[in-house]
Amino acid sequence: MTEHVEPVLAKPTGERRRRLGRSIFILPSLFTVGNIFCGYYAILATMHGHFDTAAQAIGIAIVLDMLDGRIARMTNSTSGFGLQLDSLADLVSFGIAPSILAFVWGFPSVNYRLGWIAAFTFAICGAMRLARFNVQAGNLKHFVGMPIPAAGGVIAATVHFFQAPILNRIAGIAMVGLVFLLALLMVSTVRYSSLKQLTLGRRSHLNILLMALLVALIYNYSRWTLLIIAGAYAVSGLGVRAYMLLRRKKAEGEVPLPELGHR
Repeated sequence: MTEHVEPVLAKPTGERRRRLGRSIFILPSLFTVGNIFCGYYAILATMHGHFDTAAQAIGIAIVLDMLDGRIARMTNSTSGFGLQLDSLADLVSFGIAPSILAFVWGFPSVNYRLGWIAAFTFAICGAMRLARFNVQAGNLKHFVGMPIPAAGGVIAATVHFFQAPILNRIAGIAMVGLVFLLALLMVSTVRYSSLKQLTLGRRSHLNILLMALLVALIYNYSRWTLLIIAGAYAVSGLGVRAYMLLRRKKAEGEVPLPELGHR
């Protein structure tokens, strides 16, 4: 007598597709949650005096912020909810965390009021920058104003490079000026290139080689490499603006000579 075994029925294809769709929809949000965690951890690390650890956490948050948007576009799972959650995460990781880090690490030698005003200005300008981005949300080729992850990255790269807190008054005032400058760049009309347009493209082998070289440089010379990358991107917008102004003035200065008519 053989035992009767009932066949296991496969789940309907439609149900599996719906579950897969929900999983793909949640995936970018997981990276965004990781972004928030890094920002929160950076604040805690700053409060305990672990400034370089806080700077590294902000750097990891930048990577997660780049990944969540790219994954959302690749899987076609972008949504209004994801956009708002991403903006809140950016405010924590690249607005609040860097401002607290700059205040505790860079402003011990300057006037207390001047220090917290600079830190608060950075945070509020970052919030305004995010609000403007949400209004202009789209597949933009450039950003109007410095992106808040880049601004927070400049502060994190600076802390990671010097590591020891700033105790010199002149250096502290210079740090205050840097924070004010970053805040103004975020709410300015200076254009910055969007990294969303970067793809492997036709020269994928060359791009992969450059990415591997960049990873190797960050791994072996993270302090110099990250500071140069953050500083170069911050200056790039100002450089392009200065170049366009010079071209405009040159074009306005060239007055065409009147043509001589023929008799």
